Amino acid sequence: MIRDIHFPSELAGHELDDYLSQGWFRMGQTIFTTDFIPVSNNIYPVYWLRFVVQKVNYGKKQQRLLNSNKEFTIVMRPFLLSEEIEELYSLYRATIDFDAPFTAESFLLDGATHSIYDTQLIEIRDRGRLIAAGIFDNGEKSIAGIMNFFDPAYKAKSLGKYLMLLKINYAMESGKQYYYPGYIAGGFSKFDYKLFPDPAAAEIYDAGRNEWIPVVGVSLPGKIDFDISSDT
Repeated sequence: MIRDIHFPSELAGHELDDYLSQGWFRMGQTIFTTDFIPVSNNIYPVYWLRFVVQKVNYGKKQQRLLNSNKEFTIVMRPFLLSEEIEELYSLYRATIDFDAPFTAESFLLDGATHSIYDTQLIEIRDRGRLIAAGIFDNGEKSIAGIMNFFDPAYKAKSLGKYLMLLKINYAMESGKQYYYPGYIAGGFSKFDYKLFPDPAAAEIYDAGRNEWIPVVGVSLPGKIDFDISSDT
């Protein structure tokens, strides 16, 4: 349920920062915002999420995850679409229980010949084999976490959450102020994993007041009780 969408032909880093700070996010080569998502004939309110990078303080769970995956090789580079990326995404997509584009190309480029975003890739490799990929966009003061996917054989290693921590580590090292992982939804816990890095450092966007407020201590209104199924 898109409320608004823009189709910029170019997008500088400071412009991406501005969009993100107002509850907008990338979709293919567009940028959009929404207030609600439909799930199983119900509507849930959307709360755009960000982490204040300087406030992030990893606890025991986060440190344990970082330490447990030290056996893997981490490579960070500008994103370039490849057969290896597509094969990994295909493996991942075959096991998920939610809608997603059929290919990484359609997720990120959607047929475009070039990207308006400064997109970076985090590779996780096990003895040379690509087992997970984390993709994010660079702004001047922020990064936007676009997608994480991994080989289902490594599900027990929590590589999706691990990639979130690696993105935050990059943001810390690069002097970024904010990390935007997308949204959570009131009354729908499927997206709550996005709070994993440190809920105390997380903020949600209050569109009515055009300001960001801490997640901790806030009660988020949940499901809106009306049916959105097709009229008969």
